[in-house]
Amino acid sequence: MRHRAVYGTAAALLLSLSACSLIGSPDLQYETDYANHEPLHVFGYPSTGSLQVVQEVVWRIADGKAGDLEKLATSDSTDSETRKTAANWIKGFQKGAKGKVAADFYDEASERQVVVLYFQDTHQVKEINVRPDGLAGEDGWQVLMNETSLKEATSAPTWAPKEPGGNGSVSTG
Repeated sequence: MRHRAVYGTAAALLLSLSACSLIGSPDLQYETDYANHEPLHVFGYPSTGSLQVVQEVVWRIADGKAGDLEKLATSDSTDSETRKTAANWIKGFQKGAKGKVAADFYDEASERQVVVLYFQDTHQVKEINVRPDGLAGEDGWQVLMNETSLKEATSAPTWAPKEPGGNGSVSTG
């Protein structure tokens, strides 16, 4: 009987420690974000990493979380560029990011990927560039954030089709 009590206590302790470690885990945060946002409609061929970072970009814009959006920036942007770009993207696309968004992933995703976002409720279109960052990609997929003027940050790409999937998710250049 005493062994059962000891084992029961140990199991309860292990279960509570496991639950505590999950509270701040990235997986739990991703699942919570996924449940709290409109699903991303995807075209093309993203990698797991490029898809995740694009989803996070849209979610941070929708939530107006500039600091969290800045954390997704590649290392080749200055802090000032990153701050201004995050503010511009939130100002320009927050309303659209709260609704339905389609993401068209261009070309293959081994080194980098061009992604065109279609904010369906506002009829806005935005091109972003994502890539693995750090030495040999050790920092995971990040987004290039160097659009310091609002006009530059909110301009639609001239080459992208008006609708997602319009040219088979293959760049023309």
